[in-house]
Amino acid sequence: MNEESVCLRSAYADEAKDRVRVVKTENSVCAKKVVDRICAVKTEDCVCAKKVVDRSCEVKTEGSVCVKAAGSRTCAEPAGANRKGIRMSEQFISDNIRYIGCDDKDIDLFESQYVVPNGVSYNSYLILDDKIAIMDTVDRRRSDEWKNNLTAALDGRKPDYLVISHLEPDHAGTIGQVLELYPEITVVCSVKAAQLLPEYYDPAGHPMITVKEGETLSLGAHTLQFFMAPMVHWPEVMVTYEQKEKVLFSADGFGKFGTLDTEEDWISEARRYYINIVGKYGAQVQKLLAKAATLDIRMICPLHGPVLKDDLGYYIGKYDTWSSYRPEDRGVVVAYASIHGNTAGAAKYLAEKLTQFGEEHVELMDICRCDMATAVENAFRYDRMVLAASSYDAGVFLPMEDFLIHLRHKTYRNRKVALVENGTWAPAAKKTMTGYLKAMKGIEIVEPSLTIQGAVKAADYKVLDEIAKAVHEA
Repeated sequence: MNEESVCLRSAYADEAKDRVRVVKTENSVCAKKVVDRICAVKTEDCVCAKKVVDRSCEVKTEGSVCVKAAGSRTCAEPAGANRKGIRMSEQFISDNIRYIGCDDKDIDLFESQYVVPNGVSYNSYLILDDKIAIMDTVDRRRSDEWKNNLTAALDGRKPDYLVISHLEPDHAGTIGQVLELYPEITVVCSVKAAQLLPEYYDPAGHPMITVKEGETLSLGAHTLQFFMAPMVHWPEVMVTYEQKEKVLFSADGFGKFGTLDTEEDWISEARRYYINIVGKYGAQVQKLLAKAATLDIRMICPLHGPVLKDDLGYYIGKYDTWSSYRPEDRGVVVAYASIHGNTAGAAKYLAEKLTQFGEEHVELMDICRCDMATAVENAFRYDRMVLAASSYDAGVFLPMEDFLIHLRHKTYRNRKVALVENGTWAPAAKKTMTGYLKAMKGIEIVEPSLTIQGAVKAADYKVLDEIAKAVHEA
């Protein structure tokens, strides 16, 4: 059997029924067991410093180690893991499949809301055969650079097809220019994409092929097979599997923040990207993963981030965990929103008590100051959370309410949560937070809770001890 062939193995065999698929390779046929939930072999848990520090959660990088400011706490990937960003010079796919995308280091907010300190890449690919296919374009912010990359890769030839996986402007921003440059090019897209395309560009006069589930398109030696992926994370999305070289062009799936020349571990920015952009659509991602399980995939080419070539089971396993709303790690997020510092003091005390009980992963997050996308990411990563907030205008302090709205929108679920409120008179934060949590599926409120009135007092510390113990044992 070809050694590059991916065999997906399950670490959760007791959670799913095995089924057998036959994986065809160039030289042999090998029966492999694949579970319906598409889980990968567990890797060693992330080794994190146990010391908890008060910090904001704006992500910085320092060499190849993920450092989150403002504090000295670092979190490394599993020992020996090689999951760092791949430089553009290393984006080689094959002689016939070329990377022609671009980095964007000038963007301040991705989708006008997500901080991207290391920028983002807009990935595009070119397949060279008897017929030539462009696999998506890029954001118009980088249209000139992209056209230069395309022209160089074409080397005097003209493209025959433009395959559109996703119509969001960061990938489709240069479609209009392609149609002008190559008026005879044939657009290949899903039926839904054909319906939506006129919202951005006028395709009149250009040949178009609308493809359906499982249909193929021959380029010569290479054959493209199309699979629909609606609401991952737009309704028109499809992914493309190249049968000869066994490459999956995965649209926004398996993407991450960060330019391709950024040296950083894949997992953190891939998780933050997935949870905040695609996370609401877990059921749809599960359906796509089930389709991927029928394919012999050797390489994944996403529309953001590095091309994935090795240990694909690791990446697919992470997507299975995230999209099924299972906690990725055992740990506690202590998220607080404090007006004058008293609630912050209670949260810090609680975090220290949790470490004393032996918790290895404790994330102390000032919701008033941290990157909201990182806060949401961490809430989804861990199995437990403590919310500590001041009362405000007969409700909860607005930064905490904003956090809860984000969690609700991203369908936060299947977690255990403890509550601490503060209010000098008429405390109302706990009632408001409880209302939001009860609207989320599978949320268990851990008792006891605590109402602080003003400064934290001796009796309050005793209850905080009880909360820490209950959360640790939950």
